[in-house]
Amino acid sequence: MTTTTEQMRAWTGPAILTFGFRPFFFGAAVWAVLAMALWVPMLSGYLMLPTTFDPVSWHAHEFLFGYLGAVVAGFLLTAVPNWTGRLPIVGWRLGMLAGLWLVGRVAVAVSAGLPDVLVAVADLAFPVVFAALIAREIVAGKNWRNLVVLAMLGVFILGNAFFHWEAAKGGYAAQGYGLRLGLGAGIMMIAVIGGRVVPSFTRNWLVKRRGKVLPVAPMQSFDKVVLVVLALALLLWFALPFGALTGAALALAGVLHALRLARWAGHRTFAEPLVTVLHAGYAFVPLGALALAAEILAPGSFGMAGAQHFWMAGAVGLMTLAVMTRATLGHTGQELRAGAGTVTIYLALILSVFARVAGGVWPEFSGLLNTVAGLFWILAFGGFAVLYGALLLRLPAAKRI
Repeated sequence: MTTTTEQMRAWTGPAILTFGFRPFFFGAAVWAVLAMALWVPMLSGYLMLPTTFDPVSWHAHEFLFGYLGAVVAGFLLTAVPNWTGRLPIVGWRLGMLAGLWLVGRVAVAVSAGLPDVLVAVADLAFPVVFAALIAREIVAGKNWRNLVVLAMLGVFILGNAFFHWEAAKGGYAAQGYGLRLGLGAGIMMIAVIGGRVVPSFTRNWLVKRRGKVLPVAPMQSFDKVVLVVLALALLLWFALPFGALTGAALALAGVLHALRLARWAGHRTFAEPLVTVLHAGYAFVPLGALALAAEILAPGSFGMAGAQHFWMAGAVGLMTLAVMTRATLGHTGQELRAGAGTVTIYLALILSVFARVAGGVWPEFSGLLNTVAGLFWILAFGGFAVLYGALLLRLPAAKRI
């Protein structure tokens, strides 16, 4: 029977196509830098793209559905073979998927010269084909436990379709149903998958460091209740984004997820930033829920866009950066340890998040703060591309970065 290693060794094409995390993590990081480098002058009025999306909607779409879509693909293409025991997708099939993702980015950027339907089809082709491939692997491997991941991916795709529909009708899609549905699906992915990997990686590190099992809570009944509460709060936010009941539900979800995070013993991991950053990334889930609740119940607290960025830039941005660094190190045979460069990009991203949120709190300084946030974002993901690009492209690299 062919093994994963044998399959990858048999591939004689570009090294970047030997495993799913390689093209999609590298592509996501490069796109995060390029899209932000375009967005900063767009925000100042110095640049206009030939897209039918208004500038803010383009920005929101490309970081949520473009960037996050790529990271989710890289993660699942790497994780699903472990879940199912089946061989990973490599070679030109993997290259085709990466090409479809790239076509979507170009189509949205130049959509002013294309029919709306064609743009939507070009952009949705990648996630639909990708979801079909993941569904086939999960079903063939009888990995029924992870059908929930496939369901969340389906909701994420539906959010993207809604976003295109709203933009085509001339609506402000950056605050529309599609964005809330897609972002809600992304936050649920972090809550579900993060609820598995954060305590697991924490426990593994503590056992290795101290030689005994320390109390890091696994998935229990409490965790399931907390996830249900979050799902209901997100549904309310999707349907009634300014309702008092929605604000109360988000506040409850935020408190419960803060308690959930506290059970994972993150305070014991400060000696290894590669583990600590997972806790920091997850912390933005309750922070985002509480900030949105505050903005709904007491408008003007953060500004709606500012509150959303606890999730958009914080939970999504930091958790994906944490996963990309750890997975790249682990799957390329490196020591699971964060060097000074890796710590720097984590800190840059955290500073980016708080600068962007501060722009909502103090709108009179929003232009400056948003620019600062963008520059720190570019430093974070540009740093990842530089530090980890050699590993993803399989070029010689230092053991510790």
